[in-house]
Formats: sequence, structure tokens, C-alpha cells
Amino acid sequence: MTSRGTPANRGECAQAAPCPNSRLSFMSTSEFDPKSVLQLDPWLEPFVPAIEHRYGLFRKWKDTIFQHEGGYDAFTKGYDKFGFNVSSDGTVTYREWAPNAKEANLIGDFNNWDRSSHPMKRDEYGVWEIVIPPKAPGECAIAHDSKIKISMIAASGERIERLPAWIKRATQELAVSPVYDARFWNPPKKYVFKNKPPPKPQSVRIYEAHVGIASSEPKVATYKEFTANVLPRIHALGYNTIQLMAIMEHAYYASFGYQVTNFFAASSRYGTPEDLKELVDTAHGMGITVLLDIVHSHACKNVLDGLNLFDGSDHQYFHEGSKGRHELWDSRLFNYGSHEVLRFLLSNLRFWIEEYAFDGYRFDGVTSMMYTHHGIGTGFSGGYHEYFGPGVDEEGVVYLMLANDAMHSLFPSVITIAEDVSGMPLLCVPASKGGVGFDYRLSMAIPDMWIKLLKHKKDDEWDMANIVHTLINRRHGEKSVAYAESHDQALVGDKTLAFWLMDKEMYTHMSDMTPMTPIIARGMALHKMIRLLVHSLGGEGYLNFIGNEFGHPEWLDFPREGNGNSFHYARRQWNVVDDDLLRYKYLNAFDAAMNHLDAQYNWLSSPQAYVSLKHEVDKVIVFERAGLLFIFNFHPTNSFTDYRVGVEEAGEYKTVLCSDDKRFGGFGNVDLNTRYFTTPMEWNGRKNWLQRRVRVPTYRFPAPRTPDTHHALLPPILPPGRPSDVTSSRSQIPRFLRCAVTGHESYLTRTTSSTGRLQSQVCTPDLASEAARVLVQAAGLRHPTYPPRLTSVSNDINAQHQCHRRPPRASASPNSNHPGLSDSTASSAMDPHPPSVTLIVRYTRSTAHDLPPVRAIAPASALTLTLTLRRHRSPPSLLPFRVPALPFSRRQSESRFPVYRFRLSSLGL
Repeated sequence: MTSRGTPANRGECAQAAPCPNSRLSFMSTSEFDPKSVLQLDPWLEPFVPAIEHRYGLFRKWKDTIFQHEGGYDAFTKGYDKFGFNVSSDGTVTYREWAPNAKEANLIGDFNNWDRSSHPMKRDEYGVWEIVIPPKAPGECAIAHDSKIKISMIAASGERIERLPAWIKRATQELAVSPVYDARFWNPPKKYVFKNKPPPKPQSVRIYEAHVGIASSEPKVATYKEFTANVLPRIHALGYNTIQLMAIMEHAYYASFGYQVTNFFAASSRYGTPEDLKELVDTAHGMGITVLLDIVHSHACKNVLDGLNLFDGSDHQYFHEGSKGRHELWDSRLFNYGSHEVLRFLLSNLRFWIEEYAFDGYRFDGVTSMMYTHHGIGTGFSGGYHEYFGPGVDEEGVVYLMLANDAMHSLFPSVITIAEDVSGMPLLCVPASKGGVGFDYRLSMAIPDMWIKLLKHKKDDEWDMANIVHTLINRRHGEKSVAYAESHDQALVGDKTLAFWLMDKEMYTHMSDMTPMTPIIARGMALHKMIRLLVHSLGGEGYLNFIGNEFGHPEWLDFPREGNGNSFHYARRQWNVVDDDLLRYKYLNAFDAAMNHLDAQYNWLSSPQAYVSLKHEVDKVIVFERAGLLFIFNFHPTNSFTDYRVGVEEAGEYKTVLCSDDKRFGGFGNVDLNTRYFTTPMEWNGRKNWLQRRVRVPTYRFPAPRTPDTHHALLPPILPPGRPSDVTSSRSQIPRFLRCAVTGHESYLTRTTSSTGRLQSQVCTPDLASEAARVLVQAAGLRHPTYPPRLTSVSNDINAQHQCHRRPPRASASPNSNHPGLSDSTASSAMDPHPPSVTLIVRYTRSTAHDLPPVRAIAPASALTLTLTLRRHRSPPSLLPFRVPALPFSRRQSESRFPVYRFRLSSLGL
């Protein structure tokens, strides 16, 4: 195998590996001092005996490893003993631990699957072994990439065939069978690493990525495509760490990689092991640390291509009976109290570092590992008895202590992150000090808070104190990785943060060529503000899931039987952020600016922020961190001028990042060149204060234009559509003349010069909306924002589907009516057939204008607009004409006057 060398020659270890059979190398470590724990958290005092007991179990296992296995260095190199190993002369040695097997034979393409030609020998510990000499000097008897298995006779007498547990490559041929095949991987040309791993970052800005979905095409992307297309994006965005998901081989693609079948094999869906090594090496060349999403909390229950029932017994790698099964995940649970299971798992950790040059791990499902109830049906209250009581799985906790202690001892620059929802104390404290030993923990309460706010609260109901409390509520002395959303929030059944904010309007109103709607303006503003607030206040690390940096729409759904094995939602639509005509580029630019600013000022690696203001009426949050003053205005309508805020450091301040900057799709309401000077007077608990203009993040639609400036609302010309015969000779007539509907496509006609020559343009819903607005103004009617005279109301239910809108899945869009917006600005529901009430509204003609003499608009004393509205408990009397467009048509009424009918279903009233 290709090795990165020993820890010492990787430049990662400042001390030699422990000497074999040396008790002194272990006993020389310092004893656990309970005082160090109480300095971190005095509330742990009643539980010091439990902590000492846990530490004693850890010391007992570590002592055993150092006395009988030669220490961590030897014990964690199980892959050099087990599985397939090829010597320089071509000799193949294969060993497998299968204590309950009566007989074992190696079979494969190399011996035509003969079950008797290559028998294996067993030792006293249940380890089976075979040595296969080379065909010729230097020529291996087993061909590279050939299929191979182990055939055994179980204790029951049954003949069983399994994939070797330590196999380094497994492939699937769906045309033949869904079961994976083990491959003997011994490439003639191994990948040679070119770049040294980067130094351990002071703080982590993590880009969580899945290789398979990293293409805009509906397919499984490859390691090479990720290397060529995605790594440059990550580097440009300023992330210094990548967390790769679903790398360990898993039989079911839709499991997101969390049902692992082959723990030492890199997933073959994306390419070869050499391709993955190139990916990691290239990232290192960019200065990016690479973490592996490791799954040691459970294993896939597959038998034919997994570890389940490997030697015919129920208890080889796992607990037997119900204790060894996870009822929610439908998977097997490891026996962390088994010596050989510990060897397997600890060697697996080291293997990914040595073989593929990974720099650390994000441990999945840590809560399940640390508790006998696995977190199922348990709501952690934060009471300390929950962390040291009978519900704790001591074997699981001790394994995690050993894993962290071993990896940090062998590779001091390694990074380990725990996914735990319980809030276990001392999780990120070194094992030598009584902790579990992780570097970081995920702040899993933060994304839940945002989703709850967006689903159930209007903007003016947001609780600033609760937001701040959730972001800063972390254990003293333990580092946290904060995030607004991860892969969990993107999965089907939920939605991305951007889609919660903007929903279906992302399909139709993200073009920079169309006016910004209230929902898009609010959504983009909050998307930027939420991510910056989490980044700057939420922890000592930050995480973003692939694509969310630019507000990736919709949700994530892997191909499966339930969706027709479609890849439509199992990809990343890079095309939308690369399109300079779409607004996604602004969110992407803000994300990059945010990361680069942290790289400059290092707030993630600075002490926790001092929050000086949480104003519930003004919806303002102010805090300081790393010498920067952060001011957030979450008020949905109010801007503030000369807003006084407290600051500790006196001096001159300037703006270095503003979410309202036009570079980031904002409205540019803040002067970025203004300098602010402090006044030496205490304010909000700070020594000084300064006043500055705090602008609202502009959720509202801009103020309506007056009739004499309606031409400024005209969108740009779109590609030609079909011709029209509408003519006009009056250059002062607004250029929108007619809007019609043909099938599911909307068209409009506009003039292109003062001569009146016309071209037909393809009409988007936005253009149809503006056509409707201008047409009413051109007809000399009262301004559409004025209150109309309600002449009649029809209660007929109109359930006609507005088919030019793409309806999203109802199950994935439960919050389509945007509860965050007030009733006056909210969007309509997303269900494709909303109930409605038809209101007939009459506008009277203005005396100041004459109707334009064009065939599309005949003289009339009145025009009738049909408005399709969502039913409301108390329909308002004012009907703003500021709406997304739906089909517009003209028909002849009984009174010889034309009736112009507008179906406008998104008023949100």
C-alpha cells in the first residue's frame, strides 16, 4: 500500500512512538487531577467519582494495549497484519479474524473460485492465515483488481462466503447483482503524494461536501471532477477545511454514506483509491485541511457484503441480540469492549491518515455511542445526572477516549469533531484530564433554532435574547463548530435555509434582470445576516454544507425507489451561481468575504464575544470580538440613524463588511467610507460609545413609483419571441402595449424605437407583472396603489392551477406562505390549487390623460381587474398592485367595452 510514512517523518509527531512491551511509556503519563475538571466546571464536583471511574477504565485499556500490544503505534497498525499485504517479492499474506469459523478458504478469480485449493490455517486466537507465493519473482499470484472472497464453514456447519473485513476496495455491478464484490487492490503504479499536509489551523472554516452530488449533471460525480471543479471553489471561498462525507464504502447510495459496509474501502462510485489520494493531495497543495466523516457508531446490517454475521455468529464485531441493533437506524452496534473490535476500529482511524493523508475526523453519531439508550426517545434536559448515570455506555465513552488519545498521540496535528446532541460535559477536554478528548463539538442546537424561527415566527416576533443565548450557550473551555445549516437540514423532508426564506420565488425572481420582490429582498438579507451572526458569534469553528454558500434552492434527495431513482435533487446546481444574470452570485460573494475577513481578523480563534446589546424592540444585536464591532439590525421595517452602541476600545472605526453592500445584492444604504469616532462615556457596559447609521436589511419592496416615472420600471429586453401586429404612432406611450397568454407561455410586446416598430418578447412572470402595471397607468387610471372602489364581490371558489409556475412538492414545502412576513407583504401559499375569492375591482378613469389610440386598448369608461386572492379572515380594504404576474388576457364584455382580466394570486392578503 502507499504510505505517507511514520508520524515522525510526516513532521507531525514531536515524540517517538512508545516502545513495544514498555509499561514505563504508559505509566510515565501524568495522573488525572480532578481539580483541573472543577476549574472548568465547578458543577461537576458531585460527579468527580464517576469521572474518576471512567478515567480508570480508560487507563486499564490503555495499560493493556501498551503491555500486550506494544502501545498505540503497533496496535493501530492492524491493517499491516490483517487483510491482504503484499511483500516486495510478490508474496501475498492474508489474515482474517473469524473465531467462530470451523474452516476457511480463500477463493477468487485467481483460483477459479475453487473452495479447496487455498485453505487457511487458524491460530489459537481465531485468526486465519494463508501465504501465497509469487508466480515469479516480483509477480503477484493474485491479479490486481480481481475479485476475491473468503469462504468459511460456520459453527452451524453452513458454508458462507464473505467479503474480507479489511478489504481496501469493493465494487458493485448493478446489472449483475446489488451485492458488492471485493477487489484485490495492488496497482502497479501507486499514487505518490506531492504536498505536505498544511499546519493545523487555529480555527476551522469547514466546507462539508459530498463528492457524489458535486456535479450539476444528474449523475454520481467523481473524485476527479471534485478535484478539478469544486476544490478551486472551496479555496476561493476562503474555507480552510473540507469535511468529506460518504467516503467509506456503503452499499446504499441514498444512505448518505452512513450505512458503511467496508470500513477500509474508499467508495468506488466516485473512482479509484488513487483518485481520492489525488483529491486530498491537491487540497493540501491549496493549504486546505481534509477531514473524513467517520462512522464508528454503527455498521450496515448487510451480511453478504458487510460485517454482519461475518463468521456466522451474531456477536463477532457487534453485541448480540437486541443490544447489538439500533432500532431506528436498522443497523448493527459495535461491541466496544472487545479487544479485536478495538484493534479494528483504532486501526481504521490510523489507516485513513496513513493511506489517504486525511487530517482528522468528524465522528458521526457520538450520542448513540455514549448512551445505552442511544439518544432514542430521550430529551436531554442538561441535568448532570444524565451524563454520569446508568444511561451512559461506559464502553462507548472509553472507546472514544482511546480513539482521541491514540490519534492525538501519534498525530498531534489531527483534528477530531464530535456530533453530539446531549451536551456531554468534558467532551472536548483531553482524556488525560478526564475528558473524552475531541477538539471540537458541533453546535447542533443552532440550526434547529433558525428553522423554528423561520417556520413558526414572524420577523417582528423574533426574540433577540433567545437567539444570542442559543449562539453563545456552550461549555467553557470546550470548542464548538457553529453552523446555520448542514446536510441534515438539506435532506428531503426539510429545506435549505435559502428555500425556507424565499421558497418558490427562487424559481422566478432570482434574476438580476427583474425587479426584486419583497420575499427575495428579505430572503437574501436574512440569509447573509444569519450566516454572519452564526459565523462570528456561534463558536470557535464554522461549517457550511456544499452549495448553501450561494443559497442553493430546494432540498437534497438521493435516487431511490420512492422518487423513480431520480438524480434531479442529488446534485449541486453550480450553473445558477456561475450565471452572472442571477442573484446567487451575491450570496456567494458575501460568503467569501465573510471567510476572508475571519482569515484576516481571526475572530473564530479569539475569546468568546462580549454581547453589549440585545434590544427586543429595535431588534438589534451588538457585540465585540477580535477587535471588531458587530451590529445586526433584524427589524423588518425600521432603520435607525445615529444609533448609539457601546464599544470597549476607543478610537476611529470604519466599516469592513456590510450585508447591504451592493456587491452582495444589497441596496447600498450604508456609506462604507464613513469613519466613526468614539466618545469616552460608558454605554451598555462598555467604556466608550459611538453613533452610526444602522440600516434595515431591506425586507420591504421599494416604494411605488409615480405614474410619470413608470417607464423606469421597465425590465430589459429579452430574446425575441413571436411577432405581433400591434402598432402605435405615439412615442410618449409607454413601451408595454399588450400582454397575452398562449398556452403555458406568457408573451408581451414592446416598442424598440421611437418609430413605433415593435418586436415580440418572451415574457416572464416578472415582465407580465410590470406590463400589467404600466398598462393600467398608460390607460390613465388612478395610480394602482391608490385604494380602489370595491363595486362587487364574488365568493366563487377559483381553484384553477396557475401552470406557468413550477409547483414544488407539497410535503417538502410546508411553510410556503412565509410566516416571517407580515400579512401585507407575505407570499401566497405554494400549493398548486389554492382556494381563492374573486374580487371585482373598478378603477375610474383619470381626467388628466386620454387612453392611447392603439388596437390593444380601446376607449373605455372603466376597466375591470379580476384579482384572485387567498382567503383571509378579514380582507383588507387596500389592495396594493405590487404583485408577481399571472396570466393577463383581454376579452369583450357585454357592454362593448373591453375587459382586461389579471389573475394575481400572490398578493398574500
